[in-house]
Amino acid sequence: MRQLLATLTAAMAVAACSGDVARENISGEDVANDLGCVACHTDTDTNLAPTWNGIWGSSVELEHGSAVTVDEAYVRRSIEEPQADIVAGFSASMPLIPMSEEETSALVDYIESLG
Repeated sequence: MRQLLATLTAAMAVAACSGDVARENISGEDVANDLGCVACHTDTDTNLAPTWNGIWGSSVELEHGSAVTVDEAYVRRSIEEPQADIVAGFSASMPLIPMSEEETSALVDYIESLG
């Protein structure tokens, strides 16, 4: 019984580490490039989308008048529900792009790294 428990524990640890390794191998910058995000989210604001540079932690006004802090929850929601909270002054043209959890997490981390 102890050996079985030790084997199961080791297998769970390997599975958990495998997920972490896979996530570390995904580059958020590559996700942004591969999925075309950088066509609209450029180094500066465009008519279509705000820049990601320096936006993390700031407060942005939304088209319906409220404000939100650009943090992990906001960025994830913007990726998963792109029409939910449009930043004031920008069009509601962002499409829903299916992504894996690993791609979403990598993209969120990348946007955070841009400040």
